[in-house]
Amino acid sequence: MTEQPSHADQVRRVADLAEDVRVGMLTTRDADGRLVARPMAQQEVEFDGDLWFFAERDSRKVAHLRADPAVGVTLTSSDSWVSIHGTAEVVEDRAKARELWNPWVEAWLPQGPEDPSVVLIKVTARGAEYWDTPGGRIASVLSFVKAKVTGERYDGGEHGTADM
Repeated sequence: MTEQPSHADQVRRVADLAEDVRVGMLTTRDADGRLVARPMAQQEVEFDGDLWFFAERDSRKVAHLRADPAVGVTLTSSDSWVSIHGTAEVVEDRAKARELWNPWVEAWLPQGPEDPSVVLIKVTARGAEYWDTPGGRIASVLSFVKAKVTGERYDGGEHGTADM
C-alpha cells in the first residue's frame, strides 16, 4: 500500500509546481454568473498559499471580485498543471505594490505602482489539485507507448490534492 503524503508535503508539492509558472489563468464570475478567465502574471514566485496579481481599479476583473470573491487559478508548464481555488481581495497597498513591481508589470501598467488606478489582487488559496509528469513530453510519450504495447492503463504521472 502506498503511503499518503502529509499535508505539509502536499502543500510543498503545490508550491514547488506553482513557483515555476509566471503566467496563469485567473477565473472569476461575471454579473450573470458566467465563468470568465484571463491570463495574469503571478507576482510572487515563492508560493505560500497566496498569489499576487496587479490590476487596474476600474477593470472588469476587479468588478467581478468585488461582487464575488471566489476564484480559480490555473497554472501550467510543459509538464505540470495546478488548479487552485480560493478567495480574492482587492488590496490597496502602495508599499506592497512597489515591492512586487517589475518590468513585466510596467509593460501592462506604465502609470507605475504609485498611480491610484493600480491595485493588487491577493488570492488566498483554499485548496489545490495538481498533475505532474516528470520528464515532460518524452516521459509522457513513453508511458503512452508502454500502455498501448502492454495493454495496461496509461500512467500519466503524479496527481494529488492539497487543502491549504
